[in-house]
Amino acid sequence: MRLYGKNPVFERLKYNPRSIKKIYLQVGLSDAGYVYKKAKKWNIPIYAVPKTKIAKLARNLNTQGLVADVDAYEYLSYEDLLEQTLKKKHALVFLDGLNDPQNLGAIIRSLACLGGFSLVLPSHDSVNITESVLHVACGGDNYVGIAKVANLGQAIEQSKKKGFWIAGAVVKDGNNIFNEKLNFPLGIVIGSEQKGIRDAIRRRLDFPITIPMSNHRLAMNVAHATAIFCYEVIRQKSRA
Repeated sequence: MRLYGKNPVFERLKYNPRSIKKIYLQVGLSDAGYVYKKAKKWNIPIYAVPKTKIAKLARNLNTQGLVADVDAYEYLSYEDLLEQTLKKKHALVFLDGLNDPQNLGAIIRSLACLGGFSLVLPSHDSVNITESVLHVACGGDNYVGIAKVANLGQAIEQSKKKGFWIAGAVVKDGNNIFNEKLNFPLGIVIGSEQKGIRDAIRRRLDFPITIPMSNHRLAMNVAHATAIFCYEVIRQKSRA
């Protein structure tokens, strides 16, 4: 896999440098000194190359002059994720049927910025962690534990046995998220923009929640909606 851009590469150098195989740095990059220092510390091969080479490596994506070859993304086991989430008093976010890498990357970035969240993806009918996702996540993948499960419904039930309350983000007929007193530990299920939460998953919810909107003919982007839901989780948790 490849990371493109300063933030993704810098955060990986800070958090998980051993996963970096090599770094390509554009000649004349202003932050070259920092990159060389970190690369030397961890014995990471580094290559200074012209702008044309960087553009070719990145298929003309905006790299800010920095590209890194890294190991394939390693998901946590769901059991380990649950244990870490409980220990750190984080909240769980279950994504049901999300297929857009841009939205997944944006969600990871938001969860990392807010802090205090773990993420669960289903193995089927879902986007995986790809180069595009990591590019949009902008380094946030280093700060959010992510697991992939074969059966999302069973994973939700497993979390409930550990004491988690499960809320579901719905477009209508849900409780106003800003009026709802949330229970912790908490998990939130987010569905796809097209289909929402599947019926089989919705039956496992403890309560539905929704974002009040003045224009009901419009639908909010799933990444933006997730950020709003999770901000409210953090706000209430800080006052609990």
